[in-house]
Amino acid sequence: MKSKKTQKQKSKRPSAQTYLPISEIKDGVVILKDGTLRSVLLTSSINFSLKSEDEQNALISSYVSFLNSLDFPMQIVVQSRQLQIKPYLEKLVKLEKEQPNELLRAQIADYRAFVGELVDIGQIMTKKFFVIVPYDPASSRKKSFWSRLKEVARPAISVRLKDERFQKRREDLDQRVRKVLSGLQGMSLEVVQLDTQSLIELYYSSYNPDISIAQQLQPINDLQIEEF
Repeated sequence: MKSKKTQKQKSKRPSAQTYLPISEIKDGVVILKDGTLRSVLLTSSINFSLKSEDEQNALISSYVSFLNSLDFPMQIVVQSRQLQIKPYLEKLVKLEKEQPNELLRAQIADYRAFVGELVDIGQIMTKKFFVIVPYDPASSRKKSFWSRLKEVARPAISVRLKDERFQKRREDLDQRVRKVLSGLQGMSLEVVQLDTQSLIELYYSSYNPDISIAQQLQPINDLQIEEF
């Protein structure tokens, strides 16, 4: 049997969240351990090479104007993942079993085999494009070295912002988000701001790419959040 001392030492091991830069996600906003905020936008892409020369020049001009209009930093992230076709194939298997018509059932089986073989051979990748809009409150830059060190050591206590302060910072962040949204939509891009559930799923799949395939994340209302 394991000693109580060993069990006690294991219970004191820090959770995985301790090593992540994220302190909290709420109301569609990511709060980092240094007190700064992030909003994440999911955007579509444009096949630039299929555009005419005039359209390409117009897009470049719009993009340059958009960048010049910003007075804050912005991050663009491209996430590549191998296409996960298993859920789709499982759905086809179910449709195949429920199909009463023998000819249609055979066609579904052939199509399922074709799609599965195509993905296995081609290693098809999917790409998602994200724009991260940050907000760094001026008050965080006025803190002393020891205050910032304490925040790193006890992030769960120091970064859980009071609701009034959080809402004020969120308003400032939302102003930036609206500006970025307007600029991206002006280039005929479809843009969606990720909500709390989408943000949790994004970071869960990013930090656990293998586990997230086999173990889907539950809705946030069903999750048991560990306080520490």
